[in-house]
Amino acid sequence: MKRPEIARGFSTQSVHAGTYHDAETGGACSPVFTSTAFAFPNASAENFYPRYFNTPNQKVICRKIAALERGECALAFGSGMAAISTLLLAHLQPGDHAVFQSDLYGGTVQFVTRELLRLGVEVSWGATQEDFAAALRPETRVLYVESPSNPLLRCVDLRAVAKLGRQHRLLTVVDNTFATPINQNPLTLGIDAVIHSATKYLNGHSDVNAGFVAGAEAVIQRVAATAVNLGGMLDAQACAQVERGMKTLALRVERHNANAVAIARFLAEHRLVRQVNYPGLSSHPDHETAAAQMRGFGGMLSFEFHDSRLIDVSLTHLRLIMPALSLGGVESLICVPSRTTHRTLTPAQREGAGIRDGLVRLSVGIEDVEDLIGDLDHAFSSATKATR
Repeated sequence: MKRPEIARGFSTQSVHAGTYHDAETGGACSPVFTSTAFAFPNASAENFYPRYFNTPNQKVICRKIAALERGECALAFGSGMAAISTLLLAHLQPGDHAVFQSDLYGGTVQFVTRELLRLGVEVSWGATQEDFAAALRPETRVLYVESPSNPLLRCVDLRAVAKLGRQHRLLTVVDNTFATPINQNPLTLGIDAVIHSATKYLNGHSDVNAGFVAGAEAVIQRVAATAVNLGGMLDAQACAQVERGMKTLALRVERHNANAVAIARFLAEHRLVRQVNYPGLSSHPDHETAAAQMRGFGGMLSFEFHDSRLIDVSLTHLRLIMPALSLGGVESLICVPSRTTHRTLTPAQREGAGIRDGLVRLSVGIEDVEDLIGDLDHAFSSATKATR
């Protein structure tokens, strides 16, 4: 049983949207339905089964992300890549053409180049609105972007992407993982489908893998038809963890935003740092675009040292920030994309995407920002002494 959705504020929706209210017990939290077998026929006349993406706990978190993204419905997957691959396979077939932003998460690029091309889907890459428009063909079916992007935090004009999609009858897709629905709602800007790696900010505690696709009912129904065949669903226990994590999403993102802005400014003024990539800085090439479509600039940033030799030494001297893969948790994590998230790309692909070996990505957590800045300052000072 679910109550009608009334409240519209993001904090309220984070806590309440989608909750399964059990009439018999009156519990404040959604029960966890671990069953893989459900009686049929039943009162709802629905054949429940986890691989059908329709069990109670799956529906709970889908209603919550749909409410937060201002969409009609959503599907929950076992990972962000399961969400990405299923959506693309549902809307592309041999002979079709798709346009992708050149600055994307490495796993997405790998799927496109190793799987879509193998299946006979033709692809083009672009960095700007002009690139996307120039790449279109009569057989183009999908236009896929990521804003802000991983790891350079580039931002594209989502309203313009949506307009281009409507003009040419394309499915427009945005990976909204870095922004979260608290900072940005692409569907309200005209985009057709939004993707999240819920492993990151939505869950927020670095302890479960999950993914979402949200959008209009017609889009999600088409994805669901393919999803049932591929079987990349999320189990009940993981759904419950994601639901619990999402209850504090708005609160956490507020702290992520504030901490990242402060750290980006610290890094931009540091003598060892050559460049900082953060859309909240006026120096970022896409600052105005981001400011026009985002309510906050997120907890992700990247930067480069003047001397790349400082990277390894700095990482070893961090005492609070953890060198690790992944992002979006309450704890701050740091990594070198060329060795981690984008390591499967060829050197030429990384160079073309602007991902140099000296690039460092920082996922800013919710710790006290003074402690995080102090940790960075200590590591930088130690690295300077060690490399003299």
